[in-house]
Amino acid sequence: MRIFVTGASGFIGSAIVKKLQARGYQVQGLARSEVSAEKLQQQGVQVIRGDLQDLDGLRKAVEQSDGVIHAGYIHDFSRMDHAAEVDQRAILAMGDVLAGSDRPLIVTTGTALVSPGRLATEQIQPAAGAHPRSNSNVAALALADSGVRVALVRLPPTVHGAGDHGFIPMIINMAKEKGAAVYVGEGENRWPAVHRDDAAELFCLAAEKAEPGAILHAVQEEGVPFRQIAETIGTGLSLPVKSLTLEEAKAWLGWMAFFASTDNPSSSAWTRQTFNWQPSGPGLLQDMREGGYFA
Repeated sequence: MRIFVTGASGFIGSAIVKKLQARGYQVQGLARSEVSAEKLQQQGVQVIRGDLQDLDGLRKAVEQSDGVIHAGYIHDFSRMDHAAEVDQRAILAMGDVLAGSDRPLIVTTGTALVSPGRLATEQIQPAAGAHPRSNSNVAALALADSGVRVALVRLPPTVHGAGDHGFIPMIINMAKEKGAAVYVGEGENRWPAVHRDDAAELFCLAAEKAEPGAILHAVQEEGVPFRQIAETIGTGLSLPVKSLTLEEAKAWLGWMAFFASTDNPSSSAWTRQTFNWQPSGPGLLQDMREGGYFA
């Protein structure tokens, strides 16, 4: 069996590749640079040169595969609409090739904007226009009507582990630069979290078992209070920890203030029960303390 993985050289994609190979799959990986291509070759991955805007290249790769895990995305928060449009076009192009085949198309998305302030569950459907990425989620799920075994895997705001270059390292670097770790208000807003190896395992399970139109939550911890994250950063860097108003946070954190103030409790109860997914990696705060985040 051959699985095509977009974002294969990335933080999460590279973990997915390892899990797939351990299961005996052949892996094709999309690489937009020579550095990424060399990295994939060293892992024994068949390299497909191109990017998410090369729709003909994506179609050709999908034609040669038995399924797709779409873990690639343009993480440019200054051009969120553009990134979402590219994502949607790529999903639809790959879905066209998979139509009528019942082959899997596993699409990556997030929990952060599913239901702010209340528990996000797998039963909550994406709504068109709710946020830039929701349109591609809606378009992806609609492919089930065309005979594509499509499923969404929602990732929490922080997927942690060795090599993390996401939100937590960004916040740590801001604390280093400004001399304090911060949270907004009482810091009771919650961030779900998952270790990247556990998330990668779920992507494999989704490719193997997910029914058309399924939504899975790669959530290990339902919600870590953001104040605890800030306190762990303060301890790790020997810096003071302080509360900011939302307006102060916007000046301190910039665009990150939105995410730092987001309350995003998320459940994975249905996912665990349905797929027998049993995350076993360290929790976020433990990983921050012991996983080299402050080295």
